[in-house]
Parts: sequence; structure tokens; C-alpha cells
Amino acid sequence: MCLACFIAFSSEMLALSQVQNNPQDQNTSKTTQAPATKAPTEQNLPDEAMPPEEDESVAPEKFSLDPLESDRNIKVGNYYWHKGKYRAALGRYERATKYNPSSAEAFFKVGEAEEKLKNKDAAKIAFQRVIQIAPDSKVAQEARKKLAGKG
Repeated sequence: MCLACFIAFSSEMLALSQVQNNPQDQNTSKTTQAPATKAPTEQNLPDEAMPPEEDESVAPEKFSLDPLESDRNIKVGNYYWHKGKYRAALGRYERATKYNPSSAEAFFKVGEAEEKLKNKDAAKIAFQRVIQIAPDSKVAQEARKKLAGKG
């Protein structure tokens, strides 16, 4: 066992000394020398060709236009709304606005949830957005009532 450790350590030191003695290899590889089993083309690729893996859990979520996903989030938000979980409902309504930024219904729901959570300024912004998106709709009439303080 000890002999195997010594051999592994010796081969690592030999590889390190070869990298230090050959400056041309040092410029192409910023880390220790790659194992000999890799193909020569992989060893000579610049760092940009093989970027490091990104942790998907910390990457910002990307939203593309998806009206069906927006409607699904509104329905799930409505479920939470009826359970009295307004913060969860708000989260779903906000996701709905990201999947469909032209959904007056989603913005109206955001406004209602913000009202329940006592965020008057955020509710006002959401209701104004509803009126901006669909000024002649039934939802816009309700938003105008909310802004006037009659709703």
C-alpha cells in the first residue's frame, strides 16, 4: 500500500516538473497536465472551448413567452388564494406575468394579492399596468375601481 502511494506521488511530481520545465505546455494548460489517456485535440483546446460547469440551482431562471404556463401559474395561484395563502399566490401570479408580460389578468391578480399583503404601492403599480395593457377590458374597469378606492 505504501509503495503504491509512493509511486503515485512520484509520477505526480514528475508530471509537475515536466510542466515547469516546458514553458510551451504551461501556456496551453493552466492546470496540471492532463492524463495521457485523453486525445491530443482535447489537451490543446483553449479554456473558452470547454467552459466550467455552471451550477443550475444558482443560475437565474429564464422565462420565455408561454401563455399556457402563465395560465397554469394563475390557476395554481388561485388555489393558494382560496386557501388564504396570499404570499404563495402572489409568487405564482408574478411568475405568470413573467411567462406572459401582456396578461392583464395576471397583473390584476398580482395587484389583489399585494392589497391583501398590505403593499399598497405595489398594488397600485400592478393595477396601473393592467390599465396600460388592456384599457378597454373588464379587468381594466375593475383595476380603475381599485385605484379609485371603490373596490
